[in-house]
Amino acid sequence: MTGLRFLAVLIIAAGVAGLIYPSFSYTKDSSEVKLGPLEFTVKDKETVKVPVWASAGAIAVGVVLLLVGGRKR
Repeated sequence: MTGLRFLAVLIIAAGVAGLIYPSFSYTKDSSEVKLGPLEFTVKDKETVKVPVWASAGAIAVGVVLLLVGGRKR
């Protein structure tokens, strides 16, 4: 499997994952305050939404790369 085909399969897999999981969330630490023996930490929950058009576009680009990478010179 050439590098171009491997890249195409990875892009297609990312597009399919975007269609299966249209949004994901993660937690990040915003700030930390220390007041003597007390410590305060703020944790924010962020949600990222993956557009359907971006997932479909990634699948289309991956298929095109597979077709181009499969041709012999």
